[in-house]
Amino acid sequence: MAKKKKKRRVLSYLFSYDMNLIVAVLFLIVFGLVMIYSASYYTASMSDAFNHDPTFLLMSQLKYSILGIVVMLFVANVDYHFWKHFAMLGFLASIVLILLLKVPGLGVTVKGATRWIRIPGLGQFQVAEPVKVAMILFSATLIGNYSGRLDNMKNFITVLIPTAVVSVMILKISNNMSTATIVLGISFLMAFMVYPKYWPFVLMGGAGATGVGALIFYLKQKLASGDVGSGNGGFRGARILAWLDPYSYESDKAYQSLQALYAIGSGGLFGKGLGNSIQKLGRIPEPYNDMIFSIICEELGVFGAGLIILMFIYLLYQLYSVAQEAEDTFGRLLAIGVFSHVALQVVLNLMVVTSLFPTTGVTLPFFSYGGTASVFLLFEIGMVLNVEKQSRFKKEKELREARMG
Repeated sequence: MAKKKKKRRVLSYLFSYDMNLIVAVLFLIVFGLVMIYSASYYTASMSDAFNHDPTFLLMSQLKYSILGIVVMLFVANVDYHFWKHFAMLGFLASIVLILLLKVPGLGVTVKGATRWIRIPGLGQFQVAEPVKVAMILFSATLIGNYSGRLDNMKNFITVLIPTAVVSVMILKISNNMSTATIVLGISFLMAFMVYPKYWPFVLMGGAGATGVGALIFYLKQKLASGDVGSGNGGFRGARILAWLDPYSYESDKAYQSLQALYAIGSGGLFGKGLGNSIQKLGRIPEPYNDMIFSIICEELGVFGAGLIILMFIYLLYQLYSVAQEAEDTFGRLLAIGVFSHVALQVVLNLMVVTSLFPTTGVTLPFFSYGGTASVFLLFEIGMVLNVEKQSRFKKEKELREARMG
């Protein structure tokens, strides 16, 4: 009898998941696959690179999504404290991966940016994705170790230094400012959640807003004077100028942003119907990537776009709830790290697509095409599922013991 009870408890543990979080993730995955097919079938059918197969990108994303779900469910049954032992190794591995981008034959350069590593016989993957996971683990461990002393700005800055080093390396070696910002932003938000004082961040926010306002004013003055040569800040400066005055760059830097806005504006309340986008027919480059939200707006309108935003809000609410209920600081920080990762990417992507922010390469989780991103994000979700499971089972055990006592 005792063995049967133990077996039932083991099976109950293995197959017990936070179904609210699972449902939110699966909804976004399925909806994302539908939109990737809708946004990519024309481009894929016209391209030699995709064998003129309209389902090429869909099947590729489906394969990685299935792999990611398997990884998520496996990780959900691994005690999240286990990953703490790999925190330092993950930090060092992140540095090595970024440096490998400089190795001839390994680093893959696309459109002037080297962000992928090609492994012979296995294909290529984007370095940023495993680095994000590694830095969440490392930051959760480091900040957790400092949590009792994280009561002054000196220690707050200290716990961010390792992540800042990795972020600078990403920026300098892979020329990927968006990922560098997200990696640093994740660690910042994790530390912010355990820092007891809020007034320093109010001052930081005020100083940051003042700096951004001053930069925009300066660039507008440059525009007004006609002094907008290529020497003013390189391609990032050009992107900011294109953001401020898109119609002066409509055939160049602002082309993609304007086409995305045309797609959003033409969708109306309920859209043109699934599959009926005009902008994806060669007007928006790679519409299945960073700008896929504009295709969603065009085909499904405000209603469809609003539904997706609501599902992201629901997912974030579930992640935050797990963090609130976590049994220890490490589990809480892991959940906050994943929450921050998803939130930052969603907010930045939507701001870029709607031209509230200058163009940058930020993908929309679960929707933008990318196998590496899907697998590693689902790995992160798996860790959060285990945090929730451990917390729930501990409370249930304490309740049983209290009843027996």
